[in-house]
Amino acid sequence: MNYAIPETQHAVQIVGPDQLKFSTDKPVDQPGPYQVLCRIEAVGLCFSDLKLLKQFSAHARKTPVIRGIDDSILREIPSYVPGDAPTVPGHEAVVRVVALGDSVKKAKLGGRYLVQTDYRWLPTTSSNASFGYNLEGALQEYVIMDERVITSPEGESFLIPASPKLSASAVALVEPWACVENAYATTERIGLKVDGHMLVVADEKVEPDTFLAFLNQYGRPAQITWISSPPAKKNLPVPLNEISSLAEVGNTEYDDVIYFGSNPETVEALFPNVAPRGLLNIALCGGTLGRDVITYVGRVHYGGIRIIGTTGSNPADSMMYIPVNGEIRPGDKINVIGAGGPMGVMHVIRNICQGVPDVTVFAGDLDEQRLNQLSEIAAPMAEKNQVGYQSYNPSRQTPSEAFDYVALMAPVSALVAQAVKTAHPRAIINVFAGIPATVTGSIDLDSYIKKQLYFIGTSGSVLQDMKTVLKKIESNRLDTDLSVAAVCSLEGAIDGIRAVEKQMIPGKVLVYPACRNLPLMMLEELAQKAPQVTEQMTGNLWNKNAEQKLLETYKRK
Repeated sequence: MNYAIPETQHAVQIVGPDQLKFSTDKPVDQPGPYQVLCRIEAVGLCFSDLKLLKQFSAHARKTPVIRGIDDSILREIPSYVPGDAPTVPGHEAVVRVVALGDSVKKAKLGGRYLVQTDYRWLPTTSSNASFGYNLEGALQEYVIMDERVITSPEGESFLIPASPKLSASAVALVEPWACVENAYATTERIGLKVDGHMLVVADEKVEPDTFLAFLNQYGRPAQITWISSPPAKKNLPVPLNEISSLAEVGNTEYDDVIYFGSNPETVEALFPNVAPRGLLNIALCGGTLGRDVITYVGRVHYGGIRIIGTTGSNPADSMMYIPVNGEIRPGDKINVIGAGGPMGVMHVIRNICQGVPDVTVFAGDLDEQRLNQLSEIAAPMAEKNQVGYQSYNPSRQTPSEAFDYVALMAPVSALVAQAVKTAHPRAIINVFAGIPATVTGSIDLDSYIKKQLYFIGTSGSVLQDMKTVLKKIESNRLDTDLSVAAVCSLEGAIDGIRAVEKQMIPGKVLVYPACRNLPLMMLEELAQKAPQVTEQMTGNLWNKNAEQKLLETYKRK
């Protein structure tokens, strides 16, 4: 099986903060011994591409890999582009392997694959390596991937075989749908990190027997650093390092941070000491913080930190209401804020079709057109699945409901604060939108703690999420193509990215690198300019037949 591979290609590159470049002569690299050269069949544009565009080298996933693989291997990979090096965005991709090195074991020549992009065993300073960030992505015709990067420590390849019966768009859109799946399927830590490091800061008296019972119930750390006056009791079954103030802690991060007290300045000072995927447990000991607290809401999404609390003195009481996962629950009133956008649509459809009884999905968006287009799809599905559904424009109406589950699609910390105010006790607030890790918000943590609310947030997806969604579409239980709203070739991709930035398109933009001179076109516009394509669609919905006709019509010469 031989493929004609050109020496140069078209590509969209990010070359600096908010700087996009369309290249017509980017080299096509030949694969080394452990590398595969893939031709891109389709790639979806994502709001996360905008975060990379705006932050560029400051983005948590654009920074260098700090461990997990030898630097000498990374230097062999032409598509490894950390820091200020230009990169190619695009991580919602389906590819075809057209060349491979002699030492490649898993990928097959001619194989069609869904790309899992999130290499969590290769950490950067604040996140991890990822396809479309510090490794070049899919907004180009061809991309190099290295099997030593895309194979997990457990030996699983992050190129997932995809059926040729599916449209390229349906496969490419597994990635964003998998991110949505991960937001609900994520497993929460419901105990202390065994063998982790704990920081205890006590402005109030800590009962030794209560604290010992807390450790016995939820797990013992390897070491405790303790700040209190008077000193901690010496009979704890864990090595104890007593210090006099937070100033001595400096930038040290801890897996579990326990605070006894109600000083808002102390709580604010503790956030930098919560490690990635760490837990901050606040025991107010009968007091109140008395004001909104500057809270690291961005780290809930990108750092995976969690915040819990109790109005009493026993931190075990806080642990009791941590949910096992982020799943919706029977009877939940679910508020999707930003429901008309591409990811919001997925959250709405996913929760309507999840099979959880007696839920009601509220879909909020400021754009009436996007809401109407969403309701055309969602309302019949809700009726079919016997699920409540109500769309609303918050500028015109505010639901009187208190919500049991809030999913935030907009990266705005003020919306997180508002969600705390409108949440029902024991509600989950899913900070799905990628608020930058450095961004804070003023949050009423007194209400948060009193109502036993829980912030949850995830970034990306794991391999199983991708497989779960791919299986759903291969068995016709889910049609990811219902998200497609516009198409273009690489020549129109920059316009597509800017349209996503301005929230002009109520759905996903699919880029087809095999096409030429296809400007960004909504499906409605395509009906006027290429009716032979839309004649193949099912109603207003994209499908494989329409995709094939598009590829024939705009085939590169």
